[in-house]
Amino acid sequence: DSAEASPSVVFENIERCSPNCLQMLLEDISGLTVDVGFTVELIPEINVAVATFMKSIDIKEFIEKCSQHKRFREFEMTARLLESTQTIKAKNLPDSISTEYLTVYFESTQNGGGPVADVQLFPEENSAIITFCDHKGNT
Repeated sequence: DSAEASPSVVFENIERCSPNCLQMLLEDISGLTVDVGFTVELIPEINVAVATFMKSIDIKEFIEKCSQHKRFREFEMTARLLESTQTIKAKNLPDSISTEYLTVYFESTQNGGGPVADVQLFPEENSAIITFCDHKGNT
């Protein structure tokens, strides 16, 4: 997969940079504005953020600019391409959910899905692991 195929970048070690500061840094480095050029999703449980670009940019060049940016280095953050995956975790599922329902839901093209290879339910934590036949059905 080429870098141009993925419009998302993962930022690790974000705990020292506030969400607003991160957005301003990304605007400065990319030349785009948040909500128009890209969105940022924070995942505090694993100390990362994911920026998804809606405007076309050279992702490899952007990641290189991040690694060279003074403030980015001061915060000791890293940036890397978000790799494709065939497996996702669905959380906060209702108690009554079935593997059949999840299979049909995640195979639905209206939901951005694709062919599902496997669904593992974890009722004790109201979650499931969904494995797709290929990485295109995980949006």
